[in-house]
Amino acid sequence: MTARRHLKRALATALGLLAAAAAGWAGAVEQVTDDRGRTLALAAPPRRIVSLLPSLTETVCELQACARLVATDRHSNWPEEARALPKVGGLEDTQIERIVALRPDLVLTAVSSRAIDRLEALGLPVLALQPRSHAETLHVIERLARALGDPAAGAALAAKIEARIAAAAARVPPQWRGRSVYFEVAANPYAAGEASFVGELLARLGLANIVPAAMGPFPQLNPEFVLRAQPALVMASTAALAEMPGRPGWHTLRALQQRQVCAFAPGPYDTLVRPGPRQGDAAEAIADCLVRLSTMPR
Repeated sequence: MTARRHLKRALATALGLLAAAAAGWAGAVEQVTDDRGRTLALAAPPRRIVSLLPSLTETVCELQACARLVATDRHSNWPEEARALPKVGGLEDTQIERIVALRPDLVLTAVSSRAIDRLEALGLPVLALQPRSHAETLHVIERLARALGDPAAGAALAAKIEARIAAAAARVPPQWRGRSVYFEVAANPYAAGEASFVGELLARLGLANIVPAAMGPFPQLNPEFVLRAQPALVMASTAALAEMPGRPGWHTLRALQQRQVCAFAPGPYDTLVRPGPRQGDAAEAIADCLVRLSTMPR
């Protein structure tokens, strides 16, 4: 009888574990530390996620969890599934009441968000992640994958990104390796320097940034700085490049005169200036431009 009771107890335990697994939780608690140093304990993989940062939205979707998103910030415009979701403002005007009404079991946001304290005061679990470099991007992918209950997916995505960047770097024509580049992120002008994630990508593709790391990741430059540097290549959005020749003195930039430029339409440009899982796409877009330029008559 004792053996039969043990067997019944074991069967009951096994059935309970199977039931819990079917519901997505076997009683384990996943602990994820965010960029504030706060540790969030998740008793089950989240099923209703609000993302308030485009790079985090894209990461969730690249980790095959887009269906778990119930809302995003207004700037999350990729992929198409995320574009169609309800929008709940941005970092400065987050719509707290709408988020609460959606009953999320996880809110993803940037460390700089003003909404964090209110969201946590209302009992919502918040994971604040804000990648600023390529290494931090990979780390965010790893932590988000653990939070979603699929760490293997994070490792696979990180490996895929690294492989695509390496493949893009291998395609860069030899004549462009070591050439100087100016990458504009906004008029005035603001540039992506060596210390930025964009600068890191440019370096991996063999280009030499005219903006040294000591000036910060995205410094505002004196226009004379760019004119004196005379970069061999200029990269910017299509709209920015179209108006550059009209800036005082910029008609003297040889890169503009010789059309040694990479102009990126809004979609590809977003890919380039977001430190998210599409960095492989960004590397390929730059390599494509350099290959195209290498075939142009001089």
